[in-house]
Amino acid sequence: MRFSIYLIPASKDGLLKIRRVMLIYILSIFLSAFLLFQVQPMIAKYILPWFGGITTVWSTVMLFFQILLTGGYAYGYYLIGKVKTGRQWKIHAVLLAVSVGVLFLLAFLWASPITAPASWKPHSIDNPIGHIFILLLISIGLPYFMLSTNSPLVQAWFTRALPGKSPYRLYALSNLGSLLALITYPVIVEPLLPLRWQGWVWSGLYIVFASLAAAASLSSRKTIPAASTSVGPELAPRQKAGMITLWITLSATASVVLLAVTSQITQEVASIPFLWVLPLTIYLLSFILTFESERWYNRILFIALLLFSSIGYLYTVIHPYMNYLIQLGLYTILMFSCFMVCHGELYRLRPNPTHLTMFYLMVSIGGAVGGIFINFIAPLIFDGYWELNYGLAVVWILLMVMTFVRPTPIMHHRLKFSVDLLVGISAVSMLIITIFLVNGLFSDSLVAKRNFYGVLRIRQTDIGNDQQVYALMHGITVHGIQFVNPMKRAVPTGYYTESSGVGLAILNHPQRGHGMKIGLLGLGIGTLAAYSLLGDEYLMYEINPAVANLAKGEDGYFTFLQDGKANETIILGDARISLEREFAEGQMHQFDVLALDAFNSDSIPIHLLTREAFKLYLDHLAENGIIAAHITNKHLDLLPVLWQLSQHFNLEMVVITTDSDIENGGFPSKWVLLSPDSAVLNNPAITNHADSLEGFTTNIRLWTDDYSNLYQILR
Repeated sequence: MRFSIYLIPASKDGLLKIRRVMLIYILSIFLSAFLLFQVQPMIAKYILPWFGGITTVWSTVMLFFQILLTGGYAYGYYLIGKVKTGRQWKIHAVLLAVSVGVLFLLAFLWASPITAPASWKPHSIDNPIGHIFILLLISIGLPYFMLSTNSPLVQAWFTRALPGKSPYRLYALSNLGSLLALITYPVIVEPLLPLRWQGWVWSGLYIVFASLAAAASLSSRKTIPAASTSVGPELAPRQKAGMITLWITLSATASVVLLAVTSQITQEVASIPFLWVLPLTIYLLSFILTFESERWYNRILFIALLLFSSIGYLYTVIHPYMNYLIQLGLYTILMFSCFMVCHGELYRLRPNPTHLTMFYLMVSIGGAVGGIFINFIAPLIFDGYWELNYGLAVVWILLMVMTFVRPTPIMHHRLKFSVDLLVGISAVSMLIITIFLVNGLFSDSLVAKRNFYGVLRIRQTDIGNDQQVYALMHGITVHGIQFVNPMKRAVPTGYYTESSGVGLAILNHPQRGHGMKIGLLGLGIGTLAAYSLLGDEYLMYEINPAVANLAKGEDGYFTFLQDGKANETIILGDARISLEREFAEGQMHQFDVLALDAFNSDSIPIHLLTREAFKLYLDHLAENGIIAAHITNKHLDLLPVLWQLSQHFNLEMVVITTDSDIENGGFPSKWVLLSPDSAVLNNPAITNHADSLEGFTTNIRLWTDDYSNLYQILR
C-alpha cells in the first residue's frame, strides 16, 4: 500500500527514483523561493530613482508581487483541483517555456532581461502606481508568476506522492529560501554586483529553476491522487466560511503590519534595501518558525511579548525624536510579536492537506488584501499614517477572537481566565488608544494632505519671543516656515536665512543684480524666492504636486512664490529625470546657483547624490556657478559623500554651518557649497562663515548609480 501510489515498482531502483524526485521537489521549491525574494529588492532599487526615491515605491512593488503571488496560488489551486493529472504537467511545462522565452527576448532588447532601459522612465507623475505596475508586469511579471506557482504545486504533488507526510515543512523550507535571499541581497549581492549584472545572474538562475520545475511537473504524472490523510484539524462544512475568513484576516493583518512598519522606518531613516529587507525578513522568519512546528509558537509567551512591544511602540509615538536605533529595536520586537501571533494562530487553523492549495490561496489573498488596503484604501480614509496603529489594534482583537476559536492551552482554569481577560482588556484598550491618537495627535493641523508622496501638514506654532509662524511638516520634518506677521512675511526663514550657506551663495554671487538663473531641487514652501530680483529666473523641480500647490498659495498660508520678483517656473516630477530630459533636448540651463534641498529629511533620495547625478548638475551649471547642497540631517552625515564628489570632479568645496536664529526664524543648518571656479567661493563674505576642513578626509567609496552605502554615514 505504501508504494501503490507510484507507477514504478517498490524496488531498490524505485526507491532511488523516489529520492531523485524528492530532491527535485526540494531544490525547485528552495530555488523558486530564493528567486522570488531576491528580485523584489533588486527591481525596487532599480526603479526607485525613477519615482523620486520615495518610500511608497517599495509598498507599491510589494503590492504588485502580492497580487502576482495570489494569481500563482490561484493557478495552483485550479491546476490541482480542476485539471486531470495527465494534463497538469503539459500546461505547466508550456508556461515555463514561454516565461523563459520572454527572458530571452528581453535580453536582446534591454541591458539585462529584467532591467528596463531609461526610455521607460515616467514622463509624468499623474499615475505612479499604474506606471510601476505596467513596468513590473512587462519586466518580471511572467517569470515571477511562474515562481509563485511552484510552492503550492510541489506541496500538492508531495502530498499525492507521500500520503501521511506533512507538506507544511516544505512551506517552511520555501520560506527559508526566501529568508536567505533577503539576507544575502543587501550584504552580498547589492555591494558586489552592478544592477545590470544582478539582472543577468537572476535570469540565469531562473532558467535553472524552470528546468527543475519542468522536471518536477513531469514527475507528477507518475502519481495518482492519494487518499486523504489527516495531519491537522479537518474543516467541518459549517465552519468553512468562518475559517476561511479567519485565514484571510490573519494573513491580511500581518501584511498591513509589515507594510506599515516598513513605511514608518524608511521614512525616518532612508529608503534603502536594508530597511525594506529587515521587516520582510522578520515576516518570513515567523512563517518558518510557525509552519515548521507548533512548538515554536507559545500563545502565552507571545501575549507577553506583544504587550511589551505595544507599550514600546506607543512610547515612540509620544517621543518621535528618540534615538533611531532604539526605535528600530522596538519596531523589530513589535513586528516579530505581531507576525508570530498572526502566523502562529494561522498555522493552528491549518486544514487537512486535501485543502492545502485552497489554504495557501486564501493566505495569499489575505496578503494582497493587506497590500491593497495600504496602497489604495488607507490614503483615502486616513490623512496620516494610521495604518500601523489600527493594524496593531486588529492584532489584539484577533488574538481575543482566537481565545474563543482555539482556547488557550492552560490546564488551570483561573489562570486561563486571567490570560484571556488580559487579552480582552488589551484589545479594547489598544482600540481606544488608537482612536484617541488618530483624532487627537495632530488635531492642531490647519491643513492635512496625503498622497502617493507622503503626508503634509500645516501648523501654526510659536517659535519663541511670541513669534507665530506657519510651518509645513512632512512627518516630523519641517520643510519650511513663514511668519504670520505681515511685516515679516518676506523674511527668508528656516534653513534659508541670509547667513545660511545658500543665502550667502545667492547674495554674494557675481551675477547678483544682473539676472541670475537659480535652480531648486526640492521646492518646500518656496522660501528661496525671497531672494529673487527683477530679471532673475527661478526653475523649481518638485515631485510632490501637493507641495507645489501649497507653495503657490493654495489655502493661503505661504506667499514666498507669490511675492517673488523673478520669472518662476515649477517643473513637476523627479528632478534628475527632468534635468536629463532637458539636457537631451539641448537645454543647458547654465545655473548660477543650483540648490539641492532634498536631503534634510531622514529618507533621502540617494540617486541625487551619485557621480552620474553630479555630472548632470555640472552640465547645467555656469562656469562660475555654485552647487549648494543642504545636508542638515540628524541621522546621516552626508559630508563624506560630498567630499568624495568634490574630489572626483575637482570642485572647490566650502561648508557653512549656521546656528539657530530665533529672532529671524532661522534653524540650525549645514550647507555644502561646490564650484568649478575657486574664485567664486573665495569671496570673504563666504569664507568668513566657512567651517575649517583642515585635516578632513574620508575613506568611503565614491557613490555611483550602482554603489552607495548609507551604513557608513549613519551617525
